[in-house]
Amino acid sequence: MTSQPRIGYGGDYNPEQWPRDVWDADYAAFALAGVDTVTLGVFAWAHLQPAEDRYDFTTLDAIVDRAAAEGVRIVLATPSGAMPPWLAHAYPDACRVDFEGRRHVYGQRHNACPSSPDFRRLSVALAGRLAERYGDNPAVVAWHVGNEYGGACWCPACGAAFRGWLRDRYGSLDRLNDAWNTAFWSHTFTDWAQVQPPNALSEHWRGPDHTAFQGITLDYRRFTSDALLGGFLAEKAAIRQHSAATPVTTNLMGLYQPVDYHRWAPHLDFAAWDNYPPEDRSSSRTAARMALAHGLVRGLRGGEPFWVMEQTPSVTASRDVNPVKRPGVLRLWSWQSVAHGADAVLYFQLRQSRGACEKYHGAVLDHAGRTDTRVFREVAALGAEFARVGDALLGGRTPARVALLVDWDSWWAVELSDGPNRNVRYLDVLTAYHRALWQANVPLDVVPVTADLSGYDVVVAPLLHLVKGDLAERVTALVEGGGTFVTTALSGRVDEYDNAFLADVPGPFASLLGLRVEETDAQRPDVVNPVTLFGTRHEARQVFEVVVPDDAQVLGTYGADFYAGTPAVTRAARGRGHAWYVATLLDDDGVAAVVRAALAGHGPVGPLGDVPDVEVTERVVADGTRYLFVLNHGPARTVPAPVDGEDLLTGRRLRTGEELDLAPTAVLVIRRA
Repeated sequence: MTSQPRIGYGGDYNPEQWPRDVWDADYAAFALAGVDTVTLGVFAWAHLQPAEDRYDFTTLDAIVDRAAAEGVRIVLATPSGAMPPWLAHAYPDACRVDFEGRRHVYGQRHNACPSSPDFRRLSVALAGRLAERYGDNPAVVAWHVGNEYGGACWCPACGAAFRGWLRDRYGSLDRLNDAWNTAFWSHTFTDWAQVQPPNALSEHWRGPDHTAFQGITLDYRRFTSDALLGGFLAEKAAIRQHSAATPVTTNLMGLYQPVDYHRWAPHLDFAAWDNYPPEDRSSSRTAARMALAHGLVRGLRGGEPFWVMEQTPSVTASRDVNPVKRPGVLRLWSWQSVAHGADAVLYFQLRQSRGACEKYHGAVLDHAGRTDTRVFREVAALGAEFARVGDALLGGRTPARVALLVDWDSWWAVELSDGPNRNVRYLDVLTAYHRALWQANVPLDVVPVTADLSGYDVVVAPLLHLVKGDLAERVTALVEGGGTFVTTALSGRVDEYDNAFLADVPGPFASLLGLRVEETDAQRPDVVNPVTLFGTRHEARQVFEVVVPDDAQVLGTYGADFYAGTPAVTRAARGRGHAWYVATLLDDDGVAAVVRAALAGHGPVGPLGDVPDVEVTERVVADGTRYLFVLNHGPARTVPAPVDGEDLLTGRRLRTGEELDLAPTAVLVIRRA
């Protein structure tokens, strides 16, 4: 996206839902708001192809022509996120079969079977037609394939595709039977046709996370992610026949368990995601969670800038309770996106829908189309700031010395596990450790387990349950070379097939960590075992591993039950570095204590250090200019200026150490001197 003149700003626009006289008012409002980018056609299949043998691009021609005439850049979507009724009626097998084995009829969106040959044929054909018609239009700056890929299907077509996927993965039934440990419960398969998708009719009970054979279900999760990716790739290939250079992407969903975005990353020309945090009010927990998601998406393509493809300017509509964003929060969260690497910040939606389930979802323009609302004024003010900054930040990277490992296989495996505790949630533990790093204002990358770790001083890997490839060797090299590694309970338990390592727990990490886990106790979430760590009492819950140290130093101990006095937190010296093990799930203060101690041997963590609720991050652009972002997610406060420089948003010149009065939701973008 090197041709960008500024941070991209705009969002989803659906003018096909409105008479053309409304378009005039819309574009007048867009000019006031600083909108320079529109995403078109996301759910337009029914009017682009009203029947299988008939296409009609008349309305889209007018929509594209109008956007181009207004000087607005176009992100053109393929509409496969919602198939039209005629398709489901003509090809009922295109509808998904759910976990309970029920074939769905037409309705909602994201409703197509990813293995349906008819859906694939028709969606690819439409993508090709769109690219043929609009691919050489200079206003089209990106292709947006599908929408928020997700969900799963358990139909016969998916069963057949799953068996084909397994043949490619394993090559033989002997290898498959070994990987799935099918000697258990007389499950040995003697013909590929005997393998069925794991659902409520086969291997599962009490829902999708309760399976008799974790290896089978884990592979089905992988297959489903790949099947959805197959649809994306087929449409991308059709686009590439007519549009060779325009980048192609889709809108991911951040911390979304069903789809392994690391498997998708090599196939995206740039990463983009939809930012809808669970809470709409400004808080440090919400801000930290968004920072984690931004970091994850940035890490998909080695630290390249990404786009926020959707966020609400005011309110969502999909939850039981939908609070509005408070004044200033939209600006704060949008600048946080840019601070973490976004080169575009877009909305859903530009004009509020008049009906159906998103009619109360927030928009830049409400049902009356007013430009004198608080929301519109905030949108326009932010657009003016983006215009003022221009292209200064574009392409900027976020250098980091600390890495947080995220792994979908571990996420799936630890939550599929029949024991020790079904209440353990990967994302809860991951966010706790990330939040401790975020609160310390440590420059941080969020990367897959396959990433090159040699450039990091500290690697944190919570719940690294499933270990594959040469990860243990690479982590050991990091530590012996002077780095620090931190991992937690339930790590190092299973291989890539979800079979237990036939070794002391934590398997490949036991020698590095200098210990073995002899027993694992589990308790209800309300049961607390106190842990004394660095002289302070913390609470531990859910999982309590009984550790037998070899040469690891004991830093924290349990205070209750038969294992009172035994290690809960250890540190082993290896070469010039250290490996930490936290054998339980600590409370936030305990996690923060571990993280800060692990960071302590690697110099200052950030220019402001630890200031509660004040986030500091940095982007470095191609010419070496460094931009420091200061974001206040808490109450008004006074902090020292972290560096010499100039605030791009106000023009104020700053000296290191001078007092800065930060209002709630304050933002500074400091060009360092």
